[in-house]
Amino acid sequence: MNDPYEQLDAWINQHFDEEVRFLQELVRVPTDTPPGNNAPHAERTAELLEAMGLTAEKHPVPADAVQAQGMESITNLIVRRTYLPGGPTIALNAHGDVVPPGEGWRHGPYSGDIEDGQLYGRASAVSKSDFATYTFALRALESLGMPLRGGLQLHFTYDEEFGGELGPGWLLKNGLTKPDLLIAAGFSYQVVTAHNGCLQMEVTVHGTMAHAAIPETGVDALQGAVAILNALYARNTAYKKVFSKVPGIRHPYLNVGRIEGGSNTNVVPGRVTLKLDRRMIPEEDPVAVEAEVRDTIAAAAATYPGIRVEIRRLLLARSLQPLPGNAALVQALQRHGEAVFGEPIPSSGTPLYTDVRLYGEYGTPAAIYGAGPRTVLESNAKRADEHLQLEDLRRATQVVARSLLDLLRS
Repeated sequence: MNDPYEQLDAWINQHFDEEVRFLQELVRVPTDTPPGNNAPHAERTAELLEAMGLTAEKHPVPADAVQAQGMESITNLIVRRTYLPGGPTIALNAHGDVVPPGEGWRHGPYSGDIEDGQLYGRASAVSKSDFATYTFALRALESLGMPLRGGLQLHFTYDEEFGGELGPGWLLKNGLTKPDLLIAAGFSYQVVTAHNGCLQMEVTVHGTMAHAAIPETGVDALQGAVAILNALYARNTAYKKVFSKVPGIRHPYLNVGRIEGGSNTNVVPGRVTLKLDRRMIPEEDPVAVEAEVRDTIAAAAATYPGIRVEIRRLLLARSLQPLPGNAALVQALQRHGEAVFGEPIPSSGTPLYTDVRLYGEYGTPAAIYGAGPRTVLESNAKRADEHLQLEDLRRATQVVARSLLDLLRS
């Protein structure tokens, strides 16, 4: 067997049971965020990597920074492999933090159960699966014993659910890495090269509490909040008329995902808090978007005398724009994706937002690709019984390993 691609595929097939066991071990350590006690998972991951001969640098994020974000602990990991000079340093990034499992699971959320060729558990599809994809792609590549140029880095981080600033953002800001190219955790067969931005805000409406028997002595914060809600949701009519030119991304959208307030059924509510999510297409200016949302809230609040409004930005995740220099990476993933999957692999954008934008802000050309279903919906990601087709894991590992060979071979 002289074809190096066939050798990579064969090594991955021979070690696939080991790869599956590695993923099961990762799924069995909870990383629910919140509460975000994620350092234990990093410790376990480092142990498993060490057993494979891969030393992981541990980079704990200071406790005060973690707690300020509403989490408990974060330790980010970097595995560095340096080859001959003259090639690019390619980072492979996946995140270990996940939303809490919720109810309705047929298989335990931390079980790693396998049934009918599917592995079940929270983050089995997004994105502990790509801890396995990238680790075994690296190992397969090095098994060839061929001269390589450049380097590989595994970045396993733990802050995607809260925006990534303490995951990849923290590693980049502190000068711990600056790769030339990036492959980041995938969630579909496609190669993703752009994604939406996201603005999240907390809006607190203050009124004056009063007994429900004498409501005129108070100011109803909920009625003021309703005026604001109506104004915000009315903006979606205009947003749906604005279309992105990026395939896979449609239009902006605003959603209010959480509402809290009031103290009892017989009390006029004195305070109501709304948390909103405004998705931004790549063509939008985040500064202008935030100003428009704030203006909409202020104008609506002015229609209900007596209320006072506080607005706090929770997250500003900028869109990912394709950067010059990612063409060779994208083309390699598409070429080998078609060879392994037996079908054309398109490139597109996605309405999700990811950590990848942070690498883009530091000038690193990127592509999003890894183990995943045809769509996020198929995998039940962020729902009960999240699962991964094991054959998708095998094939994604082969695609990534083949692509890395193209980019790093001497």
